[in-house]
Amino acid sequence: MKSVLLHINDDPGLEARLQAALDLTRAVDGHLHCLRSNPYHPQMAFDGVTGMSVMYDIAKMTYKADEELWKRIEKRLADEDVSWDYSEENADASRGLTRCSALMDIIVLSSASGDWDSAIPLGILGEVLFDTRVPLLVQPDTVKKFNVAGPAVVAWNGSFEAGNALRSAIPLLKLSSDVHIVTIAEDKDHDLPPLDACEYLSRHGIKSEVHEQQAEKSSVDTALLSTVETLGAGYLVMGAYGHGRARQFLFGGVTRSMFKDSPVPLIVSH
Repeated sequence: MKSVLLHINDDPGLEARLQAALDLTRAVDGHLHCLRSNPYHPQMAFDGVTGMSVMYDIAKMTYKADEELWKRIEKRLADEDVSWDYSEENADASRGLTRCSALMDIIVLSSASGDWDSAIPLGILGEVLFDTRVPLLVQPDTVKKFNVAGPAVVAWNGSFEAGNALRSAIPLLKLSSDVHIVTIAEDKDHDLPPLDACEYLSRHGIKSEVHEQQAEKSSVDTALLSTVETLGAGYLVMGAYGHGRARQFLFGGVTRSMFKDSPVPLIVSH
């Protein structure tokens, strides 16, 4: 895990995303790619007689805002001890990130935990998960760090999504002080028992401990959040559950709740 892609946008979650991306990049001795996706499309500005004037005014304002944002990021990163670059895409956030994801190892996005419209980060998360095969670091707006070396919790239900998330997190789990595999008892049996996940990690030289919790299906997210707090986890690894419909990713209840309520960063794969 060497190439970290960071979503750059002037929103309340930017500083948390940026600091998490720096912590991650530094921990893996990697390279940070900062991507500003500009959603402005000139053809949308035409309105007949005054269309050209409207287009020019919007382009001018957008260019100025992007230039100011670039200068802020450049100043912020000037004294950081990480390798980085900055680029722009003429696309909305999800499409820009998708275009640039082919040679990336992880993408840093915001969770839906902030005070701004949660539909915006949820929409970006959904489209990027649906359109890429890259794991995401989902950062709460209020958490200004990513403690790679701290304890890690793996949410395990024996599914393909959980296995994919675990596999993609191996480079980070190798750096964690403790790894806890947490399974919440439900009505169905696990396709892959938690001990299989534990054995898989051991082949990578990672020691882990299995925790089996009891909870009603409607409170799986509550049980996970409680366990994260009890274990003092620095982050949570989990699969994202849902399905695509008309280019929108419709999240399952637990996934949506964790994106909104998790107090720690999430490492997520679909």
